[in-house]
This record gives sequence, C-alpha cells and structure tokens, in this order.
Amino acid sequence: MKKSLIVDCGATKTDWYSSDGVQMRTAGFNLAQTPAPRLQAILDDAASKLGEGIEEVHFYAAGLVGESPVDLNRWFPGASIEYASDMLGAARAVCRNRPGIAAILGTGANTCQYDGKQITRKVNCGGFIVGDEGSAAVLGRIFITDFLKGLVPEEMSQAFTRQFPSDYPTIVKNIYSGDAPARYLGSFAPFILSYYRKQEYATKLIEDNFCRLFERSIKQYDSLPVGVVGGFGFAAKDILLAVGARYGVRYTLFLPTPIEGLKKYHGL
Repeated sequence: MKKSLIVDCGATKTDWYSSDGVQMRTAGFNLAQTPAPRLQAILDDAASKLGEGIEEVHFYAAGLVGESPVDLNRWFPGASIEYASDMLGAARAVCRNRPGIAAILGTGANTCQYDGKQITRKVNCGGFIVGDEGSAAVLGRIFITDFLKGLVPEEMSQAFTRQFPSDYPTIVKNIYSGDAPARYLGSFAPFILSYYRKQEYATKLIEDNFCRLFERSIKQYDSLPVGVVGGFGFAAKDILLAVGARYGVRYTLFLPTPIEGLKKYHGL
C-alpha cells in the first residue's frame, strides 16, 4: 500500500497524518507571510519525525496562491505532491463529494462555494484588518478596540485585566510589532465567548460578528448547506446554529480541524 501523507496547515497550527498511523501537530504557517527560515525549520522538524518512504503528499496550506513557494520534494524526495489551498481542504473535509458551502472559522475566516470537485466561487476574505468577518481575530480586534477606549462594561474589563497583560503599550506592541497579530487578537476569543448570554455587551459583540459573516459572505453564494471547520467555529457551534437560523442557513458538519474529514476524503 502506498504511504501517503496529508498536511493541513493554518496560521495557528499544522496537522500531519500519514497512512501508517503517524499523526502530529506542529506550529502553523502561512505561505504568503511566514518568513522562509521559520517555514524551513517547521518542515525540517516535521519531516524528521515522519520518517522516510512517503510516496504521496496532499498539502493544504494557508496563503497558497498560484504556484507553491516551497518544493516539498526537498523533504519528501520522489513523492507525488498535490498542492492545494486550505480552503479546498476545508471544502473537501466538510462537503466531501457533494456541493455545498465551506466556511473556515478559526483565527481567520474564509468561505467558498464548492461543486463536489472544485471551488466554483469565493468571496475574498481580506484578512483580519479589512475582512475575515466571523473569525476569532476580528472578534478580538473589535473587543480590544472597545477596551482601549473604555467601552467594555466594567466587570468584563476588570476580568480581562486580571487574565491578560492589558496595558496600552503592550497591546499596541503586540498588534503593530508582534510576530502574529491575528493570533494575538484571536487569543481573546475564548474569554469573550465565556461571557455569551451572561453579558449583553459580549452577546451582541459575538452575534454581530457572525451576522457580518452571513451578510457579507455566505449570502453571496447559492442556497446550499454550510459546513464549518475551525476551532473557533466549533467552539461557537450553538451560537452559529442560532444566528444562522435567522438567515435560513442549513448546516452539514462542524469540525474542529479538517484533518478527520480529509482522512475520509482521501480514504486513509
């Protein structure tokens, strides 16, 4: 039997699964943003743990636009390699061979319409500064903007300062000079979600973020079932179900990561 490898890479984490049962997680990367030395270090480490003899690689990566900037044959010599976007990976994971809409909801957000074989339509995600509606990073960005301006209710604001370094210089430095500002902002999402239905401000913040996802992205596609993949979307499943009902959304799967769906898609 051919030894195959699935790689699913997002900005925060990368999942690796080989057909001989090796499964692991490493740091994430974005092919359009991650510096080459860091990318090489991640790939060197993963390849050393996966061993030799891999004959086939399905590589799904964030930031892949056009030709891949890395040649994986350097790490897996002689292997047949499929390079694909993380968006196609998500669509295959939640839709398999059926038409549908796939939504990645993690640190960032991305959506597409899928015909069972390929992506047929895609609303540009834009990143957390000018898009990514529905994502953890955008929720964190809106919250931290309110926090800095004194607009967060006092109880929630005080709890935030106890849990996170929250002085103005630290926040500004992490956003404008940090290695991963989207990941930094997204790290506040679990805290914000913990106040859902407990604090009117937080409830509105969370629901409005998802409403913008439906209004600005999902509504632009045909009326098809929606599959959601990503840790943030999975954690907020009940909220997404309720908010989606307002827009007549039908759901298929909610997966915390694409890897389980991709294993089934590729028959591994």
